[in-house]
Amino acid sequence: MPASIDQLLKVCREVLAPLVKADGGELYIVAVEPDHLTLHLAGSYSGCPGVTLTTRGVIEPAVLAVAPSAKVVVTSGARVPEGASLIS
Repeated sequence: MPASIDQLLKVCREVLAPLVKADGGELYIVAVEPDHLTLHLAGSYSGCPGVTLTTRGVIEPAVLAVAPSAKVVVTSGARVPEGASLIS
């Protein structure tokens, strides 16, 4: 059973955004569906070689804990995708 969008947004707001912010970054939601989440990392994560580690070691496990079948896509860079929303 897919997770609800509310569950995905909650993990982004309450878990991921504070961790990213503590590291000097910004977390944006680009798209969210029950089985698919697209995020964008900016700020200190723009051009950072640790983005893959953060994605695989922090973001994916947190999302998959509430949505085991979700596909997680994470992009990064100074240019934020059009329509993306900053999670604060």
